[in-house]
Amino acid sequence: MSALSSSERSALDAAIRQAEQTSRAEFSVFVGPVEGDAAAFARRLHRAMTAPAISVLVMVDPDARVVEVVTGSTVRRTLSDAQVELGMATMLASFRDGELVEGLRRGLAYLAEHARPSLVRHAAE
Repeated sequence: MSALSSSERSALDAAIRQAEQTSRAEFSVFVGPVEGDAAAFARRLHRAMTAPAISVLVMVDPDARVVEVVTGSTVRRTLSDAQVELGMATMLASFRDGELVEGLRRGLAYLAEHARPSLVRHAAE
């Protein structure tokens, strides 16, 4: 797979920033070849993030047709495994149409929306 163009990188950066603003979680995307087991590789990348507990890593190896999403312990409180699976399905639908960046953009938006902490309102005492 060829590297992302500068306009694709820019679009992906904007999608990551929007996801972070929406969810208050840290998002990272890795697009490239996987070394060894995909799930283990994704977990290693996630652990290397600045704040893994509040982070979401999306790893895509287009040539191997592999997608992994790893969520931190804090993010898992609001983003369920079922929601991650639906986010991945959103990405995969676009990937099948040859739309890598659009799939990532849609997937990030979906994951961010569901990772957003709910507002807790307390009644006046």
